[in-house]
Amino acid sequence: MPQKEKQNAIVIYPALVVSPANSSKAPLRSSSARLAEAVGLAEAISLNVVFSETVNLSNIKPATFIGAGSVERIGGLVKGLDADLVIMDCQLSPMQQRNLEKVWGAKVIDRTALILEIFGERASTREGVLQVELAHLSYQKSRLVKSWTHLERQRGGAGFLGGPGEKQIEMDRRIIGEKIIKLKKDLEAVKRTRGLHRKARSRVPYPVIALVGYTNAGKSTLFNHITGAGVLAKDQLFATLDTTMRQITLPAGSHAILSDTVGFISELPTELVAAFRATLEEVLEADIILHVRDCAHPDSAAQKEDVLQVLKGLGVGDKMEHSMIEVLNKVDLLDPATRSGMLSSSKRKNKVIAVSAVTGEGLPRLLELIEEYLSRSKIDFTVKIDSSDGAKISWLYRHAEVIKRKDDAMLSTFYVRMEKSDIERLKSMLKEVSGDKDNA
Repeated sequence: MPQKEKQNAIVIYPALVVSPANSSKAPLRSSSARLAEAVGLAEAISLNVVFSETVNLSNIKPATFIGAGSVERIGGLVKGLDADLVIMDCQLSPMQQRNLEKVWGAKVIDRTALILEIFGERASTREGVLQVELAHLSYQKSRLVKSWTHLERQRGGAGFLGGPGEKQIEMDRRIIGEKIIKLKKDLEAVKRTRGLHRKARSRVPYPVIALVGYTNAGKSTLFNHITGAGVLAKDQLFATLDTTMRQITLPAGSHAILSDTVGFISELPTELVAAFRATLEEVLEADIILHVRDCAHPDSAAQKEDVLQVLKGLGVGDKMEHSMIEVLNKVDLLDPATRSGMLSSSKRKNKVIAVSAVTGEGLPRLLELIEEYLSRSKIDFTVKIDSSDGAKISWLYRHAEVIKRKDDAMLSTFYVRMEKSDIERLKSMLKEVSGDKDNA
């Protein structure tokens, strides 16, 4: 199969110059970092970025977002560099997009459309495809205006950059609305299935540990190192989209489920947050959240704030306070002095740990810290089981931390530590349970 020819793209980041009048809109990250990220997003779907630039503006122009001089100059670049596409790393209104396309004679997409395009290309499971399609339609519905129907160029039906497309926008709000309703029903079915899976996991009471973080922070590499799984891990924005779960064994022998989730990004489209809510519910149900950060990235602090904002929007504020461990990844990329200081500092904290998912440095301590967090919700019990009941004794060793064991002719006495959620199940299975911690 012949390889698809790359499209030439120009990436523009319009940076609003901070003044006393708009100081509240000051960005958390530098303009150069934001532009580099936008270029990385474009390259993530194999676009050939022929030019990129930050355009400073004192205020947003209602018609074209950027000023007339910049519009004219970029139009010359589009023609001179034979660019097929201009990516505006901002949120364009339908009118602004249409006006820029008319002046430049090229396709124009904004940040939301670019991220949706990446997700559309990467989605592989049925759930992922449904979620991306729902997000696409929600975005398109908000931009349907009658004046689009005179457009003569082709626009892809499912995405923004290709496909057979249509010469005019023929899908009206009613048709898109019907498709959205159907997709939501399909996703509800997926959600119910995911709920059944969670219920099944609760019968095998392994705690769930969810990995979250900014895209390209190294979550999948960390996941692979801990679990030995072969999840795709690339130095690329949004290399993986679909949630993956694997069982892991912690240092004391107890088991847990590690879940790798989709990466976050600044200004993550609301359409995507809504569409991927079923997937992100794994974070809501997790016993522990590992917030993986790229500590070697110059905008690590800003990326942290972006992730925390998304998590707060999902309703995990309380869990962030009590059940989140901050994993400072990629310490192998730091200079020796910074790396040494960060490792020493993290050893004195029980909510922050420095690691390298590539070399494995710090991972044994991370697993110990996870175990310490999980043990906080456990209760000590004295359990007596018939010495000949091998099935129950085996179950106990699989589901509890056995601290001590005493055997006599008829009964074996176990001093164990278990999750509170397992108390009723334990009582129904075993002959005698005591909450006397002094015996443990």
